[in-house]
Amino acid sequence: ATGVSCERLMGTRSDHAALMLALLIGFCVVFRCSATLWDTNALLVVNGSIRKMPETLFGVFFEEINHAGAGGLWAELVSNRGFESGGHHSPAIIDPWSIIGDDSLIKVSTEASSCFKKNPMALRMEVVCDNDCPVGGVGIYNPGYWGMECLVEQGHGFRNDLFKMVANMKPAFIRFPGGCFVEGEYLRNAFRWKETVGPWEERPGHFGDVWFYWTDDGLGHYEFFQLAEDLGAAPIWVFNNGISHQESVDPSIIMPFVQEALDGIEFARGGPNSTWGSVRAAMGHPEPFDLKYVAIGNEDCGKKYYRENYLKFYAAIRKAYPDIKMISNCDGSRVKLDHPADIDAKTVFSMANTFDRTSRVGPKAFVSEYAVTGDDAGLGSLLASLAEAGFLIGLEKNSDIVEMASYAPLFVNTNDKRWKPDAIVFDSSQSYGTPSYWMQHFFKESNGATLLNSTLQANTSNTLEASAIVFQDPVSKKNNLRIKVINFGSSTVSLKILIDGLDPNLLDNSGTKTVLTSANIVPVTSLVEKAGRNMDVVLLPHSLTCFDVLMKSGSAEITSTADDTSYVSSM
Repeated sequence: ATGVSCERLMGTRSDHAALMLALLIGFCVVFRCSATLWDTNALLVVNGSIRKMPETLFGVFFEEINHAGAGGLWAELVSNRGFESGGHHSPAIIDPWSIIGDDSLIKVSTEASSCFKKNPMALRMEVVCDNDCPVGGVGIYNPGYWGMECLVEQGHGFRNDLFKMVANMKPAFIRFPGGCFVEGEYLRNAFRWKETVGPWEERPGHFGDVWFYWTDDGLGHYEFFQLAEDLGAAPIWVFNNGISHQESVDPSIIMPFVQEALDGIEFARGGPNSTWGSVRAAMGHPEPFDLKYVAIGNEDCGKKYYRENYLKFYAAIRKAYPDIKMISNCDGSRVKLDHPADIDAKTVFSMANTFDRTSRVGPKAFVSEYAVTGDDAGLGSLLASLAEAGFLIGLEKNSDIVEMASYAPLFVNTNDKRWKPDAIVFDSSQSYGTPSYWMQHFFKESNGATLLNSTLQANTSNTLEASAIVFQDPVSKKNNLRIKVINFGSSTVSLKILIDGLDPNLLDNSGTKTVLTSANIVPVTSLVEKAGRNMDVVLLPHSLTCFDVLMKSGSAEITSTADDTSYVSSM
């Protein structure tokens, strides 16, 4: 099944086109013709601007899964620091705290005597040895999250290396805090934002019963918005809508959940003198956060009461915050939604041309969780990343109706692999990106870029995908032409690239080539000396290649002077 999905990602050509191609190939072989198309295996024609793509097209999705936050991006060194793991009861669960020395020389117990109201548990340690204590001493220690390394970023508490890996992706948005983490298996264990703000020592924490571990919620509502701001990414807050994996709140009693959502928005956007804005201001951020998107629930479409309750959330938020865009959990790419929404969420991995047939009327699409899973993906594979890249090219070409897309999951701790594959792998001291992580770097300049019309003609019809964009370098403010090509096949392909309708003096005569393939762990960039309107390039087997050429003019427009058929006939 995975192989079929990957093939679909790459797209197909019509039977008629395939037949004509076969006849032309046969004609060339018999008469030893020197047609450029067949000598080079493939032809890519770029011949005109289509539209500006959304500024928010590609971002990231963070969920507390695989210890992504606790002991991961959130650089908390001490595991179960409040002795609250498992709840507020005595004796409390103190794992992974352990005794140093002979346990006959020390007595350890827990009691509800803490000075913190929401974290009442405290640990009492009584040393019973006096002058005869061992040389190494006695006491208790905490191993952290499978080790302790000081990798904090000098201000907001994010682990330096992991934060930089996300920042280097240049995400346009960050969706948080989940995922199933938002819902909980049962509502009593759902992420409730009001329990995650204020001083860290006053946060009760909770047991995530979907992914089966305790979080102290040091990475809470405030920290997620701070993370978005630090990344320069638009925050997308996913809130609980009264639905868990096992429960759905009746519409007659849903209003407390609606009010909780309104309060959460006020925390982010309210003035420093508002009820919840003042809490944010007291935490060190008097200015509002730039919240423009909220998702009403997570993957809950089809669950009991979802639509009825959705309408109550929608009406209340629209009245209080008319500018906020609301994201429905329902997929409107095939069937028109039966409820109002600004954006709908398509969370199922699908083929690259899924949105080709989607109506251009109605809410925009948010592909909130895409990834290749199963045997083809393993813990992260090149083939999976190439299939995902083909899917993203399909989203670029349908970016008139697709507004956002994000990979999931983002992080995995090697000691707690609850889901695979993932983009970034880490332990307490090191980290690396899987091919799916590096693949996304090829698309980070697509946000807000100009999409160009590109037509691919090849005798390897279902193993190549390509797109072309013009993007502006944020530092130099100069425009660049970027052409991305995927070779999903096992053979080397010679590709001729023709840029039609462009002033020959507009493109620089040199450029760069960046390749992701099995020969290297990370993409490798090299110079291309003969760049321009007419380029002959080689695509390695199983590779993603991007060609960047500097444009000498500030214009991003390429005007078509000939249609694709003129190139076919000239061959």
